[in-house]
Amino acid sequence: MDHAELGQRLRSRRAALGRTVASVAAEAALSVPYVANLENGRGNPTVSALDRLAEALGTRLTVTLADPDSGSGEPPPPPALLGFTRTRYFRREAGRLATSLGEEPHHVRSRLIDALAAVARGLGRDDLSERDWQRLLDTMILIIAHPTEPSPMT
Repeated sequence: MDHAELGQRLRSRRAALGRTVASVAAEAALSVPYVANLENGRGNPTVSALDRLAEALGTRLTVTLADPDSGSGEPPPPPALLGFTRTRYFRREAGRLATSLGEEPHHVRSRLIDALAAVARGLGRDDLSERDWQRLLDTMILIIAHPTEPSPMT
């Protein structure tokens, strides 16, 4: 992955979470200009800095050494999903789920974004409507917040 793609992924993730550069930088113990430069495709980050940024963004850093002909890792979330994550609906429901789970909202939002993106990839669809994203989110929240008891084996 080149510096421009890394910067785009960092910015997309941060924006999808509704976080500012300053809040992410503070949580990662990095300077605001440093993080801003990385988002703009400049700089040469250390693995340690990327690991701290990943954690601050509610995700994890994965480093692989791949053949030059192989593709990169997971693609970024579809633009339609990123648009949905900026809606009042997504923020409200993710916030409610975070409260019910006793977790940090940005970590819950990050996990929901990953899960929604994975479902879209699995379906071979990245053009879902806002209503489709809402229904998928509602389903995930129902399962996460209200798990059913396992049925006894007979």
